[in-house]
Amino acid sequence: MAPFGFATAGTIRFGRGLRSEAAPWALARGRRILVVRSASVAAADDLVRALSGGAAVEVVTARGEPDLPGLTALCADARAFGPDLIVAIGGGAVLDTGKALAALIPAPHGALRYLEVVGEGRPLDAPPLPLLAIPTTAGTGTEVTRNAVIGIPEAGRKVSLRDARLYPALALIDPELAALCPRPVALASGLDAVVQVIEPFVSRRATPMTDALCRDAIPRGLSALRHVVEGRDAWDDMTLTSLMGGLALANAGLGAVHGLAGVIGGLTGAAHGAICGAALVPILRANRSALPEGGEGRARIDWVIDRITEVYGGLDGLQAWARDQGLPRLSDLGVTAANRAHIAQEARHSSSYAANPVDLGEAALIAALEQG
Repeated sequence: MAPFGFATAGTIRFGRGLRSEAAPWALARGRRILVVRSASVAAADDLVRALSGGAAVEVVTARGEPDLPGLTALCADARAFGPDLIVAIGGGAVLDTGKALAALIPAPHGALRYLEVVGEGRPLDAPPLPLLAIPTTAGTGTEVTRNAVIGIPEAGRKVSLRDARLYPALALIDPELAALCPRPVALASGLDAVVQVIEPFVSRRATPMTDALCRDAIPRGLSALRHVVEGRDAWDDMTLTSLMGGLALANAGLGAVHGLAGVIGGLTGAAHGAICGAALVPILRANRSALPEGGEGRARIDWVIDRITEVYGGLDGLQAWARDQGLPRLSDLGVTAANRAHIAQEARHSSSYAANPVDLGEAALIAALEQG
């Protein structure tokens, strides 16, 4: 057996009603608390009130996915406040904003020193601030990863700020919060969660521990996705799938779907989960065709397709169901005949693509973009 490691958040707490633990935990560890929140999450109002009874609190309302100009401005204001703890409550973009601020507020240099692809990709020069992460959607799993995804408008890319010390001190996952999200968000974030347990399972960096997580989470998530989008309560399973995806991807990597998503999202501003959902089926097909019959990689893809078939009747069934529920095509998200080659070229250089089970090549990626 090849050597492997496993790292995650300092502590994970999962269960309905556990959001009530957030304020006592934070007040025991900080006296100047920066709260990064979504505007639409009512639970954030309750949390801010509870924290304000025992600490100085500054509130940042994160709107949309974080980008470098916005983060630079937020950092300047936050440094003036001088937080000793960050609490982030919201969807994946909110948690990424919180993680990025935790990293950059104490950092002595500008963000480009630490960013991958467009920057120097160096480790942080100072330890990040401790972070409490409370997701309110079931999708990204960023509450248990060591990177924050940041848009770079001038480069038309989304890249990661990554450091081994950027795992949150506490990830607090309450399925009741995700159950309140609108149906389109449930669809896009749920598809993202499903992709994030499939890609680590077929990744060339998969380990026995990530396999154990993904073998449970893939059928669990495929079934839960259908239930929650169609209005039935399977939020415990959906949020658990998202959590398992975060644990798996942080330790086994992702693949071509996320390689494409980082480029498309930076280029067009389209929602990350929608991109991943639209790209999943064509990339599964491309990977299966490129992997040798009889090999382990092909067997893993076939196992995933069998699980999809059990719930949706096959790859075509999953794609048709998602579109019937309102998932846009990649062409609706800004992918055109004119930019497909550029997207494919850039995706092959991304950190996510590096873990794909096989190098698909530019032509196969362009074909996948046409089919998505």
